[in-house]
Amino acid sequence: MKTSDTRIWTALVTPMDQSGKVDTDGLLSLIARQQEAGNGVLLLGSTGEGLALGLEEKKSVIEAANRFGPNVPVMAGVGGFNLEEQKRWIEWAGGKVDAFLLVAPLYAKPGPEGMKLWFRELLDASERPCMIYNIPSRSGVKIPPEVVQSLEGHSRLWALKESSGNLEEYVAFRGASPDLYIYSGDDKMMPQFARAGCQGLVSVASNVWPEAVGRYEEGCQQGKISENDEPWARAVELLFSAPNPIPAKALLAEKGWIDHAAVRLPLTQEESFSRKDLAEADRKIEEWFENLENQGE
Repeated sequence: MKTSDTRIWTALVTPMDQSGKVDTDGLLSLIARQQEAGNGVLLLGSTGEGLALGLEEKKSVIEAANRFGPNVPVMAGVGGFNLEEQKRWIEWAGGKVDAFLLVAPLYAKPGPEGMKLWFRELLDASERPCMIYNIPSRSGVKIPPEVVQSLEGHSRLWALKESSGNLEEYVAFRGASPDLYIYSGDDKMMPQFARAGCQGLVSVASNVWPEAVGRYEEGCQQGKISENDEPWARAVELLFSAPNPIPAKALLAEKGWIDHAAVRLPLTQEESFSRKDLAEADRKIEEWFENLENQGE
């Protein structure tokens, strides 16, 4: 499956055991579930706690996925602010994944010219399609549309993940780069972005509802689901009621899909959120999906 054919990318969590060690068996089990749903897999993004893992741990995640050989595309996160380290990572992982996710350099807060040069260096280093990631709440800086527009002719630039939480930002990117694939990077914004013409969704919710999120995205694209429609509005709200991926891992453990809900500091499962409400939201999403399947829609 080509990257451009993939409408749902799951920003996959990285399962860990109680001691915080990467649980490779759990990882492969989650990848298998995504493959069954036909979703692309994004490894080592923010949901995958990529910056909390050491280099050898990150390599072990990529190598495990590569050995598994899923028949859905796999994308690897590229994040940090040391350019040469990121280029070495791209070179190492390039033969093992199908695409890369490129985030703005963290902490440095560069201006437009610095971002243009940064992304061009990473694109030049890659032999795989790349998705640029606008996530100002995490990177500390917005990517101006002019930056993406200046790179649009690059052979490795395939898509943009727009996660500002602002429809106006999406519209500005679409106006500046009308031919670029743009994905919603926020589950709750999918109905609005679908109305504005996005190509798909990079999802956290598909960790716990791999097949149902596909029907959610489809319903948004068809104008059948709005941002206030239940059960999705409540479910997504609860999934982000504590820092991501804390609730997602808690629900995955509750469902028995991973053995432990462990996260790495500075994240902790001691954060306050309602596991009971999250479990009820899970039940309602499963019921919604089952009704659709029974109706043959």
